[in-house]
Amino acid sequence: MNVCVERLKNGIITENPTFVMMLGMCPTLAVTSSAINGLGMGLTTTVVLTLSNVFISLLRKVIPDKVRIPAYIVVVASFVTMVQLLLKAYLPFLDSALGVYIPLIVVNCIILGRAEAYAGKNPVVPSLFDGLGMGLGFTFGLTCIGICREILGAGAIFNVQFIPEDFHITFFVLAPGAFLVLACLTAVQNKLKMPSATNVEGASTCSGVCAGCAGSACAANKGLKEAERVAKKAEEAKKRAEAAAKAKAAKEAKAAEAAKNAAAGADKKEG
Repeated sequence: MNVCVERLKNGIITENPTFVMMLGMCPTLAVTSSAINGLGMGLTTTVVLTLSNVFISLLRKVIPDKVRIPAYIVVVASFVTMVQLLLKAYLPFLDSALGVYIPLIVVNCIILGRAEAYAGKNPVVPSLFDGLGMGLGFTFGLTCIGICREILGAGAIFNVQFIPEDFHITFFVLAPGAFLVLACLTAVQNKLKMPSATNVEGASTCSGVCAGCAGSACAANKGLKEAERVAKKAEEAKKRAEAAAKAKAAKEAKAAEAAKNAAAGADKKEG
């Protein structure tokens, strides 16, 4: 149970895909013109991410290592197709609003990244909670951006109007508004000293090209940070050992000098 809670916390807070890892920026900036769009995109991605994590974890010992990425894409594409057909049948307005970004979930860095970094190496239950945590973290990020843009640009939250039209700032529901809102929210994170991709040490290997990522950048980023952390600890241990060795050598030299002085004093007295 502790592992499951840790995976949920990791996805929602510690490694939030939107505000900490800065992954999946294409749908984050494109579909968050309103809170309902952000929530819908986030929940759709959560369903696909959770189901694909479970299925890939079940097949982790069956899928050959050489074809694991194509196999992961086939699994993810199958679930995306099913989810898209369900949206067309039961939520056509949401399907219309999200448009081409639903099929693009197949190449989302978050989906393939979690499959490669976690689900392909861990049991089913932790993988399920890992997908759920990452999906909820992504949903939280998209919904926050969507709420900010909808309030400023349309004077509403979830299509409930509460600001008169004369005070709407249309700029925020357009494409440039998404960049500005994301930048402002990231600035608030930095001001509050909360972890984000813009205030943590170490370089990122993410190129920003989700279609060519295949999830390897997510695993590489995590490996890079872990390697840096281990190297830093090793360096600190080395410095402590050197300091202890110097202190010991100085103490031994002082003791030797005292013994030498004592011997010289004894010889002088006997003489």
